[in-house]
Amino acid sequence: MTGKTITQAPHTGASDDRPSWLDLALCAQTGAAFFFPEPGSSVREAKQICQACEGRAACLEYALANDERFGVWGGLSEKERDRLRRGPARRPADRA
Repeated sequence: MTGKTITQAPHTGASDDRPSWLDLALCAQTGAAFFFPEPGSSVREAKQICQACEGRAACLEYALANDERFGVWGGLSEKERDRLRRGPARRPADRA
């Protein structure tokens, strides 16, 4: 990826302290290319894989807790996780 630092998915390397949800993770069987696509590429395939994954909720929790900025984690894109971190947008009436 041009001009971006890539955070490696935890499933791309062996580790003794890897999260237990990785044993269930479909991404570990699929490969990182789906989950870290080139800029402007579709993440539809990654999201479809995530929808069928038993580890999806734990993966999303991990990504949010570790401030993962790149790739698809827990079925959410980078932008979707950013919106989730920021919380719901407040309307002017809510700012009393």
